[in-house]
Amino acid sequence: MSVGSPKKSSIRGLGNLAWLSLPVLLCSFPAWSQQLPTDQTAKSALAESQETQASAARQQHAEHRAASISGKVVDQSGTCIAGAVIKLTREGQSSGLEVTSDEDGLFAFSNVAPGPFQLTISSPDLASQEFAGTVESGEAYVTPVIILVISTQVTEVHVEGLTPEELADVQIKEEEKQRVFGVIPNFYVSYEPNAAPLTAKHKFGLAWKSASDPITLVGVGVLAGIGQAADRWGAYGQGAQGYAKRYGASYANVFAATFIGGAVMPSVLKQDPRYFYKGSGSKRSRILYAVASSVKCKGDNGHWQPNYSNIIGSFAGAGLQALYLPANDRRGSGFVVSSALIRLGETSLAGVLQEFVFSKVARNRPRRSASQP
Repeated sequence: MSVGSPKKSSIRGLGNLAWLSLPVLLCSFPAWSQQLPTDQTAKSALAESQETQASAARQQHAEHRAASISGKVVDQSGTCIAGAVIKLTREGQSSGLEVTSDEDGLFAFSNVAPGPFQLTISSPDLASQEFAGTVESGEAYVTPVIILVISTQVTEVHVEGLTPEELADVQIKEEEKQRVFGVIPNFYVSYEPNAAPLTAKHKFGLAWKSASDPITLVGVGVLAGIGQAADRWGAYGQGAQGYAKRYGASYANVFAATFIGGAVMPSVLKQDPRYFYKGSGSKRSRILYAVASSVKCKGDNGHWQPNYSNIIGSFAGAGLQALYLPANDRRGSGFVVSSALIRLGETSLAGVLQEFVFSKVARNRPRRSASQP
């Protein structure tokens, strides 16, 4: 029986110890590996954090991006308005930014904070307009085309202590300033329901003012030109001579109807030739009132009565017209009757326009705070 050397025994002991410690190392490896992240994992986490911060910064920047507001200003005819003042205000603010429109009617506000806003647009002699909206962050907001209309100018006149004739003088002078769209004469309408009665002098003065107005003369010229183009009253011929005859016939018709129906007969019958604006009540009642104006008027005594002045004036004007028209354009009594009825119909149509259209676009429309004495 031999005994091994101590050295070999020691080597075998170390080998056995190594095999016994291997399972322990294998069991502890997962925990050890989790506690020591790799460089790749650390870099990925860092990149994700940086991306999150950048996204938050971009979102915060987007929430505070300035917006812009722009638009265009025109008048009723579609003409661009230069120099219109546009004021931008925000909720809770009494003051704001102001810009003016350029020669093309365009305006713009830049660096506008997002949120609700209000625009006030104004221009001399035109009614101001307002526009409200909400602009989002970074939005280029474009308003609809903004249309400014002619403002209705209201004049308040205190007339206490005047005689009826003096009061009529004041009222007539104001009525002679009334023009539709600031151009077309609108003298024969009163917006004062208790207007002072007109004297014969007032009635003839008003008729002359209307018949001699430059716009009336231009309008007659346009009618004569249309008549010549359509070869109306063909016996007058063409050329300058034919146009002059048509102009004379058209103006004679206007002049005769204005003076007979608006001055002569009203003075004789003591009737008021003006249309008295109603402006209240149902639409149906106002239409009936306007249509009846051709056969119903107010007398100088303030009472309503049949409009004999307009009826007689219409027939008299048609009769005079039949005298100077070419013979082949006259049709005897039938021509006079039909022409007179057409004129009465035109008076009714004019009343409807006065009630619903002209009252909105007539400039220098008066309103008084005192009744006649």
